[in-house]
Amino acid sequence: MGVEFDLATIWAFIIAFAVFAYVVMDGFDLGVGILFPLFPQHHDRDVMMNSVAPVWDGNETWLVLGGGALFAAFPLAYAIIMPAIYMPAIIMLLGLVFRGVAFEFRWRTQRARFIWDIAFFTGSLAAALCQGIILGAILQGIAVSGRAYGGGWWDWLTPFTLLTGLAVATGYTLLGAAWTVMKTTGALREKAFAMTRLFGLATLGFIVAVSLATPFLEASYFERWFAWPGIVLTAPVPLAVVAITFFFFKSLAARHDYLPFILTLALFFLCFVGLGVSIFPYVVPGQVTIWQAAAPRSSQIFMLVGVAILVPIILAYTAYAYWVFRGKVDPETGHH
Repeated sequence: MGVEFDLATIWAFIIAFAVFAYVVMDGFDLGVGILFPLFPQHHDRDVMMNSVAPVWDGNETWLVLGGGALFAAFPLAYAIIMPAIYMPAIIMLLGLVFRGVAFEFRWRTQRARFIWDIAFFTGSLAAALCQGIILGAILQGIAVSGRAYGGGWWDWLTPFTLLTGLAVATGYTLLGAAWTVMKTTGALREKAFAMTRLFGLATLGFIVAVSLATPFLEASYFERWFAWPGIVLTAPVPLAVVAITFFFFKSLAARHDYLPFILTLALFFLCFVGLGVSIFPYVVPGQVTIWQAAAPRSSQIFMLVGVAILVPIILAYTAYAYWVFRGKVDPETGHH
């Protein structure tokens, strides 16, 4: 039982790592797409798109890893969760497809460029909203009947999931704005600073709203966050959010290039920790734990060997890509 516990926990952390890596790495380029309507100049859009062009495609590797690992390591959870979120999941994937096509086609045309700008924006926004809705749908609880999904087609659509959808989309836009600050110069950078401040305030508002709503979804959430002695362990999370928020706005006032982006990532990490505190060890909140959903021990060990080889390789080539394309984008040529 000890080994099973260890393996299930290890796989839960691997999936959590993959999801967080995806949120961090694909979040900012989705955010850049959502920002497009606020930057109407073609030149600004060219520079913004070029800032993410070398890395955007590789960022989605983590989405595939997270989804594949859930299917392989926790097949029961996958079988319950997927029917509950089919609609937003399909819309999210279509949004990512539209965005990918827009990346390739936008440079091939002048006359129809506005069409691909719209596709880039709508694909990015749809993907971000749906990821937030999926998060909200899982958090609010999924109806389980025996070993299968027991709810309806539209159970994922509630005021809470719409709130989490808007929260994630706003957070991604903040990441995109902070990324633009980090990668650009001149007037574009100054405008990105203003957007970072605006979406920083909006993201903070959504963090507060979601944090206040979440404990009332499940009795276990409330107990973990507010009951004694659990509150001693959970209290540092909101306190750290307050501290990082303070330094975030201070870094904007000081016109730092890199610090706003780094502190935004730290804010996302704390939100992710808060999410883990709320639901662990459940993979379907209140219904199925990671041990109940786990694949056979032999399967988990076999896959763990593959992950131990592949994840360091993915991390290495990702780090190399970011290192090669470090620094500002040249506003004249549009390249690093």
